[in-house]
Amino acid sequence: MAMSKGLKIVLIVVVVLAAVLLMAGGWFVRNYNKVVSLDEAVSEAWGQVETQLQRRYDLVPNLVETVKGYAKHERGVLTEVTRARAMVGAAKTIPDKIAANNNLTSALGRLLVVVENYPDLKASQNFLNLQDELAGTENRIAVARRRYNIAAKELNQFIKGIPGVIFARIRGTNPAPYFKAPKEAKKAPAVKF
Repeated sequence: MAMSKGLKIVLIVVVVLAAVLLMAGGWFVRNYNKVVSLDEAVSEAWGQVETQLQRRYDLVPNLVETVKGYAKHERGVLTEVTRARAMVGAAKTIPDKIAANNNLTSALGRLLVVVENYPDLKASQNFLNLQDELAGTENRIAVARRRYNIAAKELNQFIKGIPGVIFARIRGTNPAPYFKAPKEAKKAPAVKF
């Protein structure tokens, strides 16, 4: 039984339309999933940053207590470190956590400068162990921050371009904030002998 010419044309049109719809659907799913994947990569990278920030947060009380025993008249610096640590604990959003941790980094830097005035403290094994732990943690934080910023950059680049912007809006995904150095880090410290 021969197919009529009109039926063949309709069948070809249906097959072509089905192929176009499948390709469009595949394109949509692929780009939507890319936004999801990039957003999850940012969340995972931020989780690594928070893990290291928590490690530092947990070390600070021990460091403050150790220094407190030696540097009784350095209350201002110790209070500043304690206050900065409290701000880290109270921060809820990623930008607030970034700002609070930048303040803690600055306060810890000032604390370590104060330590230079106390040779007995610098020789204390407990302090040396805490200082090594803090230095290792700071290195881990730097690596985690870098990885987070890379993930944020990949997400931000995709969702600011076409077609990413479309899929980011559909999903409600916003650009990820970068973890930037505090303002104090941009100025070289004064070295005096």
